[in-house]
Amino acid sequence: MHSSAFNPCAIVPVYDHEHAVARVVAAVRAAGLPCLLVDDGSGETCARELARLAASVPQTSLLRLPVNRGKGAAMAAGFGAACERGYSHGLQVDADGQHALGDIPAFIDAARREPSALICGRPVFDRSMPAGRRYGRYLTHGLVWLNTLSFAIPDSLCGFRVYPLATVLQLMAEEYIGRRMDFDVEIIVRLYWRGVPMRWLPTAVTYPLDGVSHFRMIRDNARMVALQARLFGGMLARLPRLLGRRVS
Repeated sequence: MHSSAFNPCAIVPVYDHEHAVARVVAAVRAAGLPCLLVDDGSGETCARELARLAASVPQTSLLRLPVNRGKGAAMAAGFGAACERGYSHGLQVDADGQHALGDIPAFIDAARREPSALICGRPVFDRSMPAGRRYGRYLTHGLVWLNTLSFAIPDSLCGFRVYPLATVLQLMAEEYIGRRMDFDVEIIVRLYWRGVPMRWLPTAVTYPLDGVSHFRMIRDNARMVALQARLFGGMLARLPRLLGRRVS
Protein backbone atom coordinates (compact mmCIF):
# COMPACT_ATOMS: atom_id res chain seq x y z
CA MET A 1 0.00 0.00 0.00
CA HIS A 2 1.37 3.41 -0.93
CA SER A 3 1.05 6.49 1.26
CA SER A 4 -1.06 8.14 -1.46
CA ALA A 5 -3.74 5.49 -0.79
CA PHE A 6 -3.89 6.29 2.92
CA ASN A 7 -7.52 7.12 3.73
CA PRO A 8 -8.44 6.46 7.37
CA CYS A 9 -11.70 6.63 9.25
CA ALA A 10 -12.73 5.94 12.83
CA ILE A 11 -14.87 2.92 13.70
CA VAL A 12 -16.69 3.23 17.02
CA PRO A 13 -18.60 0.18 18.31
CA VAL A 14 -21.44 1.34 20.56
CA TYR A 15 -23.65 -0.54 22.98
CA ASP A 16 -25.68 1.69 25.30
CA HIS A 17 -23.10 4.45 25.78
CA GLU A 18 -25.45 7.33 25.05
CA HIS A 19 -23.89 9.62 27.67
CA ALA A 20 -20.28 9.42 26.44
CA VAL A 21 -20.46 8.79 22.70
CA ALA A 22 -21.04 12.43 21.65
CA ARG A 23 -17.73 13.43 23.21
CA VAL A 24 -16.00 10.59 21.38
CA VAL A 25 -17.52 11.64 18.05
CA ALA A 26 -16.50 15.26 18.67
CA ALA A 27 -12.89 14.22 19.29
CA VAL A 28 -12.80 12.02 16.21
CA ARG A 29 -14.12 14.82 14.02
CA ALA A 30 -11.77 17.38 15.60
CA ALA A 31 -8.91 15.11 14.50
CA GLY A 32 -10.24 15.33 10.94
CA LEU A 33 -11.48 11.74 10.64
CA PRO A 34 -14.79 10.55 9.24
CA CYS A 35 -16.63 8.60 11.94
CA LEU A 36 -18.52 5.34 11.47
CA LEU A 37 -20.71 4.48 14.46
CA VAL A 38 -21.65 0.81 14.73
CA ASP A 39 -24.73 0.39 16.89
CA ASP A 40 -24.44 -3.09 18.39
CA GLY A 41 -28.12 -3.52 19.21
CA SER A 42 -28.35 -0.62 21.68
CA GLY A 43 -31.52 0.26 23.55
CA GLU A 44 -33.89 2.97 22.45
CA THR A 45 -32.21 5.87 24.28
CA CYS A 46 -28.78 5.19 22.83
CA ALA A 47 -30.22 4.44 19.40
CA ARG A 48 -31.85 7.88 19.34
CA GLU A 49 -28.59 9.55 20.34
CA LEU A 50 -26.68 7.74 17.61
CA ALA A 51 -29.29 8.73 15.02
CA ARG A 52 -29.01 12.34 16.19
CA LEU A 53 -25.22 12.31 15.86
CA ALA A 54 -25.32 10.72 12.41
CA ALA A 55 -27.85 13.32 11.25
CA SER A 56 -26.17 16.39 12.77
CA VAL A 57 -22.40 15.83 12.73
CA PRO A 58 -20.70 16.11 9.33
CA GLN A 59 -18.98 12.97 8.00
CA THR A 60 -20.58 10.83 10.70
CA SER A 61 -22.50 7.75 9.61
CA LEU A 62 -24.36 4.99 11.39
CA LEU A 63 -24.44 1.24 10.84
CA ARG A 64 -27.07 -0.57 12.90
CA LEU A 65 -26.93 -4.20 13.95
CA PRO A 66 -30.44 -5.40 14.86
CA VAL A 67 -29.38 -7.32 17.98
CA ASN A 68 -26.40 -7.17 20.30
CA ARG A 69 -23.73 -9.47 18.88
CA GLY A 70 -20.64 -8.29 20.77
CA LYS A 71 -17.75 -5.90 20.27
CA GLY A 72 -15.91 -8.19 17.87
CA ALA A 73 -18.98 -8.61 15.68
CA ALA A 74 -19.50 -4.84 15.64
CA MET A 75 -15.88 -4.25 14.65
CA ALA A 76 -16.09 -6.91 11.92
CA ALA A 77 -19.16 -5.20 10.49
CA GLY A 78 -17.42 -1.84 10.75
CA PHE A 79 -14.28 -3.10 9.00
CA GLY A 80 -16.35 -4.38 6.09
CA ALA A 81 -18.43 -1.22 5.80
CA ALA A 82 -15.36 1.02 5.98
CA CYS A 83 -13.59 -0.93 3.24
CA GLU A 84 -16.69 -0.79 1.00
CA ARG A 85 -16.68 2.99 1.43
CA GLY A 86 -13.09 3.25 0.21
CA TYR A 87 -11.21 3.65 3.49
CA SER A 88 -7.78 2.06 3.85
CA HIS A 89 -7.46 2.12 7.65
CA GLY A 90 -9.80 1.95 10.61
CA LEU A 91 -9.13 3.62 13.94
CA GLN A 92 -10.82 1.57 16.65
CA VAL A 93 -11.80 3.66 19.66
CA ASP A 94 -14.24 2.76 22.43
CA ALA A 95 -17.50 4.65 22.85
CA ASP A 96 -17.26 4.99 26.64
CA GLY A 97 -14.63 7.72 26.64
CA GLN A 98 -11.92 5.72 28.39
CA HIS A 99 -9.29 6.39 25.73
CA ALA A 100 -7.16 9.53 25.54
CA LEU A 101 -8.88 11.01 22.53
CA GLY A 102 -6.28 13.74 22.17
CA ASP A 103 -3.86 11.01 21.05
CA ILE A 104 -5.85 10.26 17.90
CA PRO A 105 -3.63 12.44 15.64
CA ALA A 106 -0.49 10.64 16.88
CA PHE A 107 -2.03 7.25 16.07
CA ILE A 108 -3.05 8.39 12.60
CA ASP A 109 0.38 9.92 11.93
CA ALA A 110 2.03 6.62 12.93
CA ALA A 111 -0.25 4.70 10.57
CA ARG A 112 0.46 7.16 7.77
CA ARG A 113 4.21 6.66 8.22
CA GLU A 114 3.90 2.87 8.24
CA PRO A 115 0.62 1.90 6.57
CA SER A 116 1.24 -1.85 6.68
CA ALA A 117 1.59 -1.84 10.48
CA LEU A 118 -0.96 -2.28 13.23
CA ILE A 119 -0.73 0.79 15.47
CA CYS A 120 -1.49 -0.22 19.05
CA GLY A 121 -2.14 1.68 22.25
CA ARG A 122 0.03 0.74 25.20
CA PRO A 123 -2.15 1.86 28.11
CA VAL A 124 -1.05 3.95 31.05
CA PHE A 125 -3.68 3.53 33.77
CA ASP A 126 -4.69 5.82 36.59
CA ARG A 127 -6.30 4.90 39.92
CA SER A 128 -9.72 4.44 38.32
CA MET A 129 -8.74 0.94 37.22
CA PRO A 130 -10.42 -1.75 39.39
CA ALA A 131 -7.92 -4.05 41.10
CA GLY A 132 -9.61 -7.17 39.73
CA ARG A 133 -9.26 -5.91 36.18
CA ARG A 134 -5.57 -5.10 36.78
CA TYR A 135 -4.76 -8.64 37.93
CA GLY A 136 -6.81 -10.10 35.09
CA ARG A 137 -4.75 -8.09 32.63
CA TYR A 138 -1.51 -9.47 34.07
CA LEU A 139 -2.78 -13.02 33.60
CA THR A 140 -3.86 -12.30 30.03
CA HIS A 141 -0.49 -10.74 29.21
CA GLY A 142 1.33 -13.83 30.48
CA LEU A 143 -0.81 -16.18 28.41
CA VAL A 144 -0.37 -14.05 25.30
CA TRP A 145 3.41 -14.11 25.77
CA LEU A 146 3.20 -17.91 26.02
CA ASN A 147 1.02 -18.21 22.94
CA THR A 148 3.30 -15.99 20.86
CA LEU A 149 6.58 -17.22 22.43
CA SER A 150 7.44 -13.54 22.57
CA PHE A 151 7.15 -10.33 24.58
CA ALA A 152 6.35 -8.45 21.36
CA ILE A 153 2.76 -7.74 22.52
CA PRO A 154 3.03 -5.76 25.76
CA ASP A 155 -0.75 -5.25 25.99
CA SER A 156 -3.33 -7.25 24.04
CA LEU A 157 -6.45 -5.77 25.64
CA CYS A 158 -6.31 -2.09 24.76
CA GLY A 159 -8.90 -1.35 22.07
CA PHE A 160 -7.27 1.85 20.83
CA ARG A 161 -5.70 0.80 17.52
CA VAL A 162 -5.36 1.65 13.84
CA TYR A 163 -5.88 -1.37 11.60
CA PRO A 164 -4.87 -1.70 7.94
CA LEU A 165 -8.25 -2.83 6.65
CA ALA A 166 -7.13 -5.10 3.82
CA THR A 167 -4.95 -7.05 6.25
CA VAL A 168 -7.61 -7.59 8.90
CA LEU A 169 -10.33 -8.42 6.40
CA GLN A 170 -8.13 -11.08 4.85
CA LEU A 171 -7.44 -12.51 8.31
CA MET A 172 -11.11 -12.55 9.23
CA ALA A 173 -12.04 -14.24 5.96
CA GLU A 174 -9.57 -17.03 6.63
CA GLU A 175 -9.74 -17.55 10.40
CA TYR A 176 -12.29 -17.36 13.19
CA ILE A 177 -11.92 -14.30 15.44
CA GLY A 178 -13.86 -13.98 18.71
CA ARG A 179 -16.97 -11.86 18.43
CA ARG A 180 -17.23 -10.48 21.95
CA MET A 181 -14.72 -9.32 24.58
CA ASP A 182 -12.22 -11.89 23.28
CA PHE A 183 -11.89 -9.96 20.01
CA ASP A 184 -9.08 -7.55 20.93
CA VAL A 185 -6.83 -10.33 22.23
CA GLU A 186 -7.46 -12.86 19.49
CA ILE A 187 -7.04 -10.55 16.53
CA ILE A 188 -3.72 -9.14 17.73
CA VAL A 189 -2.28 -12.60 18.44
CA ARG A 190 -3.33 -13.89 15.03
CA LEU A 191 -1.93 -10.81 13.31
CA TYR A 192 1.35 -11.38 15.16
CA TRP A 193 1.40 -15.00 14.01
CA ARG A 194 1.07 -13.69 10.44
CA GLY A 195 4.06 -11.40 10.84
CA VAL A 196 2.13 -8.12 10.70
CA PRO A 197 4.39 -5.34 12.07
CA MET A 198 3.15 -3.62 15.22
CA ARG A 199 3.99 -0.23 16.63
CA TRP A 200 3.15 0.79 20.18
CA LEU A 201 2.17 4.24 21.44
CA PRO A 202 1.74 4.96 25.17
CA THR A 203 -1.69 6.36 25.92
CA ALA A 204 -3.63 7.16 29.09
CA VAL A 205 -6.68 4.98 29.81
CA THR A 206 -9.36 5.62 32.43
CA TYR A 207 -12.43 3.60 33.44
CA PRO A 208 -15.18 4.57 31.76
CA LEU A 209 -16.38 8.13 31.43
CA ASP A 210 -20.08 7.26 31.76
CA GLY A 211 -19.65 4.57 34.42
CA VAL A 212 -21.01 1.86 32.10
CA SER A 213 -18.99 -1.30 31.60
CA HIS A 214 -20.24 -4.31 29.68
CA PHE A 215 -17.52 -6.62 31.01
CA ARG A 216 -19.14 -9.50 32.90
CA MET A 217 -16.70 -11.10 35.31
CA ILE A 218 -17.80 -14.75 35.10
CA ARG A 219 -19.05 -14.89 31.51
CA ASP A 220 -16.22 -12.92 29.94
CA ASN A 221 -13.47 -14.53 32.00
CA ALA A 222 -14.81 -17.93 30.92
CA ARG A 223 -14.71 -16.72 27.33
CA MET A 224 -11.10 -15.59 27.83
CA VAL A 225 -10.13 -19.00 29.20
CA ALA A 226 -11.63 -20.68 26.13
CA LEU A 227 -9.80 -18.18 23.91
CA GLN A 228 -6.41 -18.87 25.50
CA ALA A 229 -6.94 -22.61 25.11
CA ARG A 230 -7.77 -22.04 21.44
CA LEU A 231 -4.68 -19.87 21.00
CA PHE A 232 -2.49 -22.41 22.77
CA GLY A 233 -3.52 -25.00 20.19
CA GLY A 234 -2.74 -22.51 17.45
CA MET A 235 0.67 -21.80 18.97
CA LEU A 236 1.54 -25.51 19.04
CA ALA A 237 0.59 -25.83 15.37
CA ARG A 238 2.91 -22.91 14.56
CA LEU A 239 5.67 -23.87 16.99
CA PRO A 240 8.52 -24.44 14.50
CA ARG A 241 7.83 -21.14 12.74
CA LEU A 242 7.55 -19.18 16.00
CA LEU A 243 10.78 -20.69 17.30
CA GLY A 244 12.42 -19.82 14.00
CA ARG A 245 11.44 -16.18 14.44
CA ARG A 246 13.15 -16.14 17.84
CA VAL A 247 16.51 -17.25 16.43
CA SER A 248 16.41 -15.34 13.13
